[in-house]
Amino acid sequence: LFLMALVDQKFPGQIYPVNPKVEEIDGLKTYPSVSAIPGNVDLAIILVPQKSTLSVVKECAAKGVKGAVLFTAGYKETGTEEGMAMEDELLSVAGEAGMRLIGPNGMGLYCPKTGLSFFPDLSRKSGNIGFISHSGSLANILGIIGPQKGIYFSKSISLGNECDLSVRDFLEYLGNDQDTSFIGAYIENIKDGPLFLKALKQVSLKKPVILWKVGLNPEGSRAAASHTGALTSKKEIWEAVSQQGGAVPVIGFESLTDTLMGFSLLPSKIGNRLAIVSGPGGFAVSVAESCGREGLKLAELASESRSILSQFIPSTGTSLRNPIDMGMNAALVIDIYINTAKIVASDPGVDTVVIVGGGRTPEDNERLKEEILKAREEFKKPFIMVNLPGYNPETSQSFCNAGLPTFDSAERAINAYAKVLKYQLWQRKMTELK
Repeated sequence: LFLMALVDQKFPGQIYPVNPKVEEIDGLKTYPSVSAIPGNVDLAIILVPQKSTLSVVKECAAKGVKGAVLFTAGYKETGTEEGMAMEDELLSVAGEAGMRLIGPNGMGLYCPKTGLSFFPDLSRKSGNIGFISHSGSLANILGIIGPQKGIYFSKSISLGNECDLSVRDFLEYLGNDQDTSFIGAYIENIKDGPLFLKALKQVSLKKPVILWKVGLNPEGSRAAASHTGALTSKKEIWEAVSQQGGAVPVIGFESLTDTLMGFSLLPSKIGNRLAIVSGPGGFAVSVAESCGREGLKLAELASESRSILSQFIPSTGTSLRNPIDMGMNAALVIDIYINTAKIVASDPGVDTVVIVGGGRTPEDNERLKEEILKAREEFKKPFIMVNLPGYNPETSQSFCNAGLPTFDSAERAINAYAKVLKYQLWQRKMTELK
């Protein structure tokens, strides 16, 4: 799997498969041992049974390997003294040789820029998101579906049990990484709370840090302990850490992906006055209520804007006030969507335009996308798209890849927008205080 991933990414460096039983794997010459490899080795990915891991780590240490990913499980997460002792021995051997470890029970590194990957079929396109995860599967899934939501990675790290390199180490690294504009993380355990908080405070002043922490109730704590050997965290303590450290907390995979997409596709300075443009009336109300719940304002449209809108929005159960209910006919006549969006975006009292729904055909939605992109450029204002349930799922990916954040519900859209705005306001305030 890991070899397939490197080949799939077209890794430009030397790849040395080690297997004493065969002479070739997928056209690559194999070596009977690490010591038999000619030249230097930067990174070892160790995929052997637990009973063989220590001897391989020792061999890598003797070879002068700089770092190793330990995919093998069965250590601290077992909760046994034997498992913890074996993990400590791995760390001791590596430490004496100056070799750093990722894992055990970890997938390692995905870095499209260098051709590193821990799973086949991940995008070869580099992005600006750094991601840290205690779960390898979650990192894989996010890497696979990310491009559907306009999410691309600079680096993604699956840590496993983090016997050596920890969340804090990679948080500090990504905080100083020029290729990374913001950071996301799935966290089961914090090894050193004070040092982590110190790093979080420093990094969050420079770039957003989106954190999904699990293990905050008894059920989650037990599951996390059996997964990576994570220790229990109290919910109140974690909430205080997030607040003091300037983190953007999320709960659940949907909130994580929505928030990553929001930070990735929204501009660096957004406002709190939103205008809602919708075909279906019920969803227009849903967006408005979500704005109130998140502390956002419904923009007050100028009388001139409403006058222009009245010229082409039919007066059949519609509304020209914010939210603007264009009626279901707008889905049949895409020009109603397009013209309304442009008029609203041109209004000086509007910071951001939320568009709910769209056309009924791929052709109409492609035209809507192109016209929205032109309006965004002309009026220098962000647009948020809300897809209707069950309608044109392929449209969402098309809009996201064009740079237009597109969400599957009004609530998710406004929640993500509010998180981005809250962080931007906090960062500006903290910068001014300094």
